[in-house]
Formats: sequence, structure tokens, C-alpha cells
Amino acid sequence: MALMNRTREKIDGSQIDIKDTVVAINRVTKVVKGGKNLSFSALVVVGDGHGIVGFGIGKAKEVPSAIKKGIEAAKKNLIRVPLRGNTIPHQVVGKFGSGSVLLKPAPDGTGLIAGGAVRAVVESCGIQNVLTKSLGSANAHNVVRATFAGLMDLKDPAFVARMRGKEEAELLGA
Repeated sequence: MALMNRTREKIDGSQIDIKDTVVAINRVTKVVKGGKNLSFSALVVVGDGHGIVGFGIGKAKEVPSAIKKGIEAAKKNLIRVPLRGNTIPHQVVGKFGSGSVLLKPAPDGTGLIAGGAVRAVVESCGIQNVLTKSLGSANAHNVVRATFAGLMDLKDPAFVARMRGKEEAELLGA
């Protein structure tokens, strides 16, 4: 079931208005026979603020080129996140490598209780009220990937209700 949920429809990034956020820029050095080759790696998150979000990694000799490559990679890696108002429909834990991210829905007025890389992802997605906790790895790459794993595991309440043969209000306990 989890595998089925992770296969999402392909979203064309050129047709939507997306905003980009740079999460991390790392200076990378490759040691070669003639000395050291310096380059930059940029981790970028893009989103439209209405449930579509993606991330990408770009590497280049200069920072602006790395960011541009990261944005292009992120546009090819977009997912649609089911939202319930301006929060997520249910609690979920996303895991990647040694990093885990707990995402919990929150009532209106709570705001974004998230730090660093998780905040960039949920802001780009358009989530306004959520409680998060990053567990394990503090590496920005692992945290972003764990957050995406959690967002991909979210199920749309209308879809779940239809699968169970119930009304959405009955499922949500309203």
C-alpha cells in the first residue's frame, strides 16, 4: 500500500508559478593529482504554495550556477501534497537514511513549528499550521528527503473514505 501511494502523477513545472528557496549551499573539494578542485553544491526546494512542492540538488563551479541547476532538478521532481485547509490531513513520520521527521496537523493560528530544512519544505508547499520534529540526522539533505517521504505518505481523506465506502465526514469524526 505504501509503495502504491508513493507513485504520484507527473507534474509539469513549467506550467505553474513556483517560488524557490535555497536550503543549503556546501563547498565541495575534490582532491586530484594537480591539487584541489573546488565546486559548490546547492540544495533547493521549489513550490507553488498550494500543495505542489519539489526539491533538487545542483553542483557547479559557481554558486549561482549550482542554484540554477538545483531549481531545474527540483522542477522535474514535483509532488502534489494533499492538504486539509491549511494543514496536513493526519500525522505522519517520514524516514530517509538516519533522519526522521514527524509531521503533525495543527489547528488554525498555530503557525509553522518547524526548523531549518523542514520549514523550507512546508512553507513552499503552502502548509501554514503544522507541528514538526526532526529526529536523528541534522544533515539538510537527509532532513529534506525525510520530509518528502512523509509528505508522500500522506493520504487524501476523500480518497480513503471512497476506498472504505464511507462518507468523508464520518471518517474524520466530524
